[in-house]
Amino acid sequence: MRITEDKVFFILSERIGDGGAQMWCELDQSHFFDEYAMDGVSAEANEIYLEVMPDLMLKALKTAHSAKWIKLKLTKKNTPCLTMEIDLPTGGPHQRQVVHDIPVNVVPRKHWPDYTEPEMPKFDVSITMPQLKLMKNVIDKMKNLSNYLSLSANRSGEMKLSVETDMVAVSTHFQNLLNPTWGNQDGCQILQSSQGQEEFATARIDIRKFAQFLNGQQVNPKRVICNIVHHRMVHFFLMHEDLSLQYFLPVISR
Repeated sequence: MRITEDKVFFILSERIGDGGAQMWCELDQSHFFDEYAMDGVSAEANEIYLEVMPDLMLKALKTAHSAKWIKLKLTKKNTPCLTMEIDLPTGGPHQRQVVHDIPVNVVPRKHWPDYTEPEMPKFDVSITMPQLKLMKNVIDKMKNLSNYLSLSANRSGEMKLSVETDMVAVSTHFQNLLNPTWGNQDGCQILQSSQGQEEFATARIDIRKFAQFLNGQQVNPKRVICNIVHHRMVHFFLMHEDLSLQYFLPVISR
């Protein structure tokens, strides 16, 4: 969890070489907090980096479903904690408040470079995904057949989801999807030009990690873009008025 003057970031950084996922979520603090005050390491490095267990934060937030307000504070108990104060409705004049102390590790400044934003890969195909609810229904059925999913798309608005076992092969096809146009990034073209319009770029990924990604989307994004680096990686980019989220999944070799 990275905290700056104007944004809050949630960063998941597993080892891509070991088949792990990476996630980069960026929230504009003005959309989520009525009051916001923070002091970082110094005036030049006015940021805070915390390592936090997502399960503990999720467990605390579940008690805040009907909360009037939530206050987050970095506190020092026996160990550094992210303290969550939750004010719950009572139906009367009395106040009912729940406090959670979530243990955290404060990341030393020398390790901050380990949590930089992943570079957008030079992808072969970029395509807007179908409705996530529809994708989730398809993947929930496919994951009962195989641990791996082949995700394919081309520059003609077509996408295929395929699973294959010794007994069965199943695929779902989508058509008439939008292929976004991209400019240059730092003077470099991020969409590789060697791919033909009808030619499919394919990535074989862990279907359960993809299902986790789909199950976690509760924000109803305006658009979800899927960028495929042929036989290397899939990059998902969710755009929402209040936040942006990037999710990187490496391919799984056969």
